[in-house]
Formats: sequence, structure tokens, C-alpha cells
Amino acid sequence: MIIVSKSNPCVKELRALREKKFRRERGMFLVEGEKMVRECIASGITVNRIVAREDYEGELKADLILGRDAFDGISEEKTPQPIMAEAVLPAFALTPPRESCLLLDGVSDPANVGAIIRTANAAGFHELYLIGCADPFSPKSVRASMSGVFFVSLMQGTREEVLSALSGVPLIAADMDGENIFSFTPPEKFALCIGNEGNGLSKQVREAAAYTVRIPMGEHTESLNAAVSAGILMYELKRNTFI
Repeated sequence: MIIVSKSNPCVKELRALREKKFRRERGMFLVEGEKMVRECIASGITVNRIVAREDYEGELKADLILGRDAFDGISEEKTPQPIMAEAVLPAFALTPPRESCLLLDGVSDPANVGAIIRTANAAGFHELYLIGCADPFSPKSVRASMSGVFFVSLMQGTREEVLSALSGVPLIAADMDGENIFSFTPPEKFALCIGNEGNGLSKQVREAAAYTVRIPMGEHTESLNAAVSAGILMYELKRNTFI
């Protein structure tokens, strides 16, 4: 049976997952595209149902088949891929890190959050702490993470809760007034702190930091994109891991 109506209850449920409120209420999020769905399944995250558009010709078995208009109305993409999954939101308790980690303090752009998660997973930062950030499980963040969101632990809390969990771990603040990252020697275990795109790190996190580092830039450049900065810093701080 192919569901063609946008007003069908199943279609409405799936479309609602574009909003954080309903993701939290239902404990679900959307994963779009065949590669992403396959990697979500491979990660061990529970998939509630796989939804295909009527013209899907891949090998994944769909639990629900929708007409083009109904399916495309769920996605925020202009040209959606014809397969998606409704997956269970992973739940991570706010616990101290086992290794060097990342703290995102007020990163507000979902595309930046997703891109940072993607790079963190690649660079070996598998524990991320989020304070007041864009939802990492929004469709835009999930897409930008390119499956990275399935393979990292994302712990969220208030500033006080997160700093308490990181107690005893040296914080490295990213700030324009810091030490040149390319001459900095990091401690064996640390938490790299990335702040808001426009305002940087909060006063509380800056004051808690044991170190402050910066990326040197040419005289006509004021700043770098948050995700780009985070990527440079992550790889430089883990340089010895990849040599």
C-alpha cells in the first residue's frame, strides 16, 4: 500500500520530527539518504521504521511506502533522496570523559554543529559535551555530520553540569587572545572548548580554562568559521596521533 496523502497520520508524525519539541516528545529523529540509513543501522542505533518513496529502487526494505508528494513533504531538502529512517534518539548520561574530548559552548548553527561532529569523529574525539547548542539531531545537523552523529557520545547539560562533569580535566579555550596553536603543547588529556559563532566562549568557560589557544591568521582576516576553526584545532592538538 502506498500512502499518498500529506495529511495521513504517519506522514504528519514524520514531518513533525523536523522540530526539536517533537523529537524530544517522541524520542525519535530523522535520518535521510541510503548511505546514512545504512550507517545508522550499522552503528547499532535502533531504527523504528524505514520509509521509502514510491520510486525507490534500492535494497533496503521499507516499512512504509509513500507517494512522492507525501514523502518529499517530510524532508527539508529541495531534492530529497527517496529513502529515510525514523531512528530512536540515543541517550547519554552526563559523565566524565574517558579521553580527550570536545566542549561546544553555545554553537548555534545546526550545520556547524553537524560539521564539527563529523570532524570530531574523524579526528578521534568521540565524547562531545554540548551547552546551549543547536540540536545535534535536527535534520540539518544530522546531514552535516555525514554519519558522525551515530558514532560519538553527545552529552548535553547546563554550563554548571557540564563543567562539573569535566572537573579535573584541563580546558583548552579557543580564543583570539590565546597562544599560537602551532607552538602549543597540549596536556595528555584535555577538553577543547569551542564557543558561539558571534560571541565566542561564555565567561564561565573562559574563566575555567587552563589554557587559551588561537589560530594565527592574515591581517585581513578577522575570524574563521566555527567548524573550520574546530577542525584545525582538533587535528593540531592530536597531531602526534596521526604522525
